[in-house]
Parts: sequence; C-alpha cells; structure tokens
Amino acid sequence: MAGAAPATAFGQAVIGPPGSGKTTYCLGMSEFLRALGRRVAVVNLDPANEGLPYECAVDVGELVGLGDVMDELRLGPNGGLLYCMEYLEANLDWLRAKLDPLRGHYFLFDCPGQVELCTHHGALRSIFSQMAQWDLRLTAVHLVDSHYCTDPAKFISVLCTSLATMLHVELPHVNLLSKMDLIEHYGKLAFNLDYYTEVLDLSYLLDHLASDPFFRHYRQLNEKLVQLIEDYSLVSFIPLNIQDKDSIQRVLQAVDKANGYCFGVQEQRSLEAMMSAAVGADFHFSSTLGLQEKYLAPSDQSVEQEAMQL
Repeated sequence: MAGAAPATAFGQAVIGPPGSGKTTYCLGMSEFLRALGRRVAVVNLDPANEGLPYECAVDVGELVGLGDVMDELRLGPNGGLLYCMEYLEANLDWLRAKLDPLRGHYFLFDCPGQVELCTHHGALRSIFSQMAQWDLRLTAVHLVDSHYCTDPAKFISVLCTSLATMLHVELPHVNLLSKMDLIEHYGKLAFNLDYYTEVLDLSYLLDHLASDPFFRHYRQLNEKLVQLIEDYSLVSFIPLNIQDKDSIQRVLQAVDKANGYCFGVQEQRSLEAMMSAAVGADFHFSSTLGLQEKYLAPSDQSVEQEAMQL
C-alpha cells in the first residue's frame, strides 16, 4: 500500500555501566541521524534518568518511577531499578502502544546503567526479545570508558564484562570505547591504541600485572580470565568521541551493518554498495592510527627503550 509505514523498524539499544556516556551518545547520535535525514525517536528506558538533554518520544517514567518504587517498597536504588525493569517486562503492552505510532522512525533506546541487567538478570533481555517479535531489529551498542585502557587490571575486567554482556543480551553487538578525548587523563597507554581496540595478545597485559606485587599473587586467575576471553574471541572495540562526526560515522556504519539497516528499504542502495558492505573486510588500522595521533600524546621513548621496560 503506497505511503504505508514500513513493517520492519531498526534501532539501537544503548547499554553500558553508569557514567559511560549513554545519554550523551543518544543525544549526539540522534542529532547526527537527523542531519542524515532519518526520522529518529529516542526512547528512555531508564527510570533513574532525569533532566534528559534530548527530545524524548517515549519515557518509561510515565509508567513507573524509581523514586516511587524506592519509597513504597523500601528498596535501594539498585533493587528499585531492577523492580522497574521487571514491571516494564510485565507491562510490555504499554511499551508497544507507545512504539506502534512511531513506525517508520529509527529508534534509540537509552537503557539503564545497572550492570546486572546486561550480564545475568533476565528482564532487559526479555524486553529486547519481545521487541524482536514486533519486527524491531536492534543492535546492542555497549559503551565503556576508554580510560580503562590505561589500567591493565581494569581493562581485563572490562573485557570480561563486555563478553558476558554479549553472551547474555543475545543481540547483534557493537562495543565502543567512549570519551576518546579523555583517554589519557588517567595515565598513559602501555601499547598502541589498536592493541586495545582489536584485543590483541593479552599475555602482554599479564606481564604488566606481574610487575605489581598485589596482582602477582593472582597471576593464575588472570591467566584463566585472559584464556576465556581469547577462546571466545568475540570482543573488539570501536573508538568513539561523540563530538567528532567522523567517529560517529564509523560507529553508525558498524551498527547499520549489524542490524541490517544498510540492506533495508529505507535508503536505496546500489548492488555494489550492498555487496561491499556484506563481504568487505573491516580494516580499521588506518582509522585507529589516525585516532591515536589525534588523542594520544607521542611517546618520547624509542621502541627499544619501551621493550627494555617490559
């Protein structure tokens, strides 16, 4: 039927720990998508999110409020947030009634920052699964702070969290290192940026940890964690500075490829463009090298001196 809204909708489920930049990402990505001509609807699924900087099409706060739950059930912020997600899971008809009039829009779901929701609690995964049955194709966009790369122990923990999230959420997945412009505010990187984005040989991180008397006692545990990450070989990262349009464009290309938007009917694509997106290899070395020169201070040491320190 001419003029009818497309049956299939596309979008992003923006997840990540508290303070990783999810709301800022939704604001920046929505403005970027509108500049490209896409109709965007931002959906706030975080009942603890107050003072939203973006235009919100649907707000879960209309259904359930975190403050009310904490007061009435005498729960803390963590327990209250889990209850809110379970309440939303039990009232998905409300969410569907809100989303159906927005068919034809590209959705951005600003999700809660509760780590448990993305690693082992079932409410958020159930909500995403139900959306898939509504023919809503989502990509999970998982943000983590880039400054964790400056601490080998924290970076290994981020890898474990990212892997657990990928396995639990069960969506096409894109991991982002957010706040690239602040990456070295907490220390220097031990290796080049591509070592962290491509998650290369992690045994070098173990050698760094072994130099710390505290972590030396846990070397076998760290070795097992690293082995688990490398056995799955699923985790990689795309650097993101939300104020850099080129950086947002690289993220959007990865997301569109993951959820199939680049093959959809919303934008006319030539056969050559579709095939290049389908079979083209993702060589990010040149772009990662450019980001390293842009955001990381050059080292004053030679390669031989850094090798001697290792």
